[in-house]
Amino acid sequence: MTFDAAVVAAVTAHMNDDHTDDNLLIARAFGRPEATAARMTGVDADGGTWSVTDPAGVHELIVPWPQGPLSDRPQIRKAVVLLYRTACERLGVAARAEHDAAAAAASPQGAGAPHGHPGNGHPGHGPHGHGSSVAGEAEPGFARRLREATWTDHGDSEGATFMTDIMRGRGTLTDYTDLVAQHWFMYEALEEAAAPLAADPALAALHPEGIRRMAAIERDLAHLLGAQWRTRIAALPATAAYAARIRQVAAEGWTAGIVAHHYTRYLGDLSGGQLIARRAAAQFGFDGDGVAFYDFAELGDPAAFKTGYRAVLDDFGVTLDDAEQGRMLDEVRTAYRFNTEVFVDLGEARAAA
Repeated sequence: MTFDAAVVAAVTAHMNDDHTDDNLLIARAFGRPEATAARMTGVDADGGTWSVTDPAGVHELIVPWPQGPLSDRPQIRKAVVLLYRTACERLGVAARAEHDAAAAAASPQGAGAPHGHPGNGHPGHGPHGHGSSVAGEAEPGFARRLREATWTDHGDSEGATFMTDIMRGRGTLTDYTDLVAQHWFMYEALEEAAAPLAADPALAALHPEGIRRMAAIERDLAHLLGAQWRTRIAALPATAAYAARIRQVAAEGWTAGIVAHHYTRYLGDLSGGQLIARRAAAQFGFDGDGVAFYDFAELGDPAAFKTGYRAVLDDFGVTLDDAEQGRMLDEVRTAYRFNTEVFVDLGEARAAA
């Protein structure tokens, strides 16, 4: 089973942003005892993948799920928690108490837990429900609800296969170029829509100059397709629909909707997108040009920026009533659905070529 690329990006981003120590424990317990750093880079039905650094260099570590392959997305969190607890047992380290419920649910005795349990990846119960995140810690706030909003909303599709090939270095240069071309149409609409955020004191921190991507995309397209790149790209139907939706939200003056699309794209680029950049750079020999889209050096420390971004989202969420929060969460799901549909179109176009 292949999980949607957006789900993989959300899980790996959460582990790398909030559970760096857990990643390191898992790496040390499952084959790299001298590990000094570890980042989760992938997740599928069979296990998790980490990039691990130790005195001998950098290694890829694949760790099977303790209870065997997964059959659906809601099992991911439980599998990660159980893996963490198994690592603690192997290393003689005390596991954090907040993982007890998830570990029990992952055990055979806990198999009958209600499907509505927060650990299944749903955003929570009701407008203010707070489900547990991947490794189970309490992380209050609206940003967390946005992060979890899409974990169970994606269908497995051909689009996931297209992005899995890109993320695992199996895609061709044409595949990668086609993805960059679709980005141009997405971000043309998004950056027009997001421009007013920079003038709003409460939201300006979301959209500094360093986060804007159009110039970088055009630099990449010139490298990939040559000076006449504009005549060689066209929006796929799903991309055109995605851009139209962003423009519709902007035309309505719906700030929360603009933020929903902004969050979906840019936080993904800063998280799972960095794996795409590393894969593409290694596979195709890019050094700057070709992967400029993923270079956010102007933002400074990306982890610090994402922390600040989520703090702004938390503050923004407080200004929204329950109905508007729910509407924004739905728009985040809509944005993710559009992303998946773009991947599907890319996969179909590749198959038809």
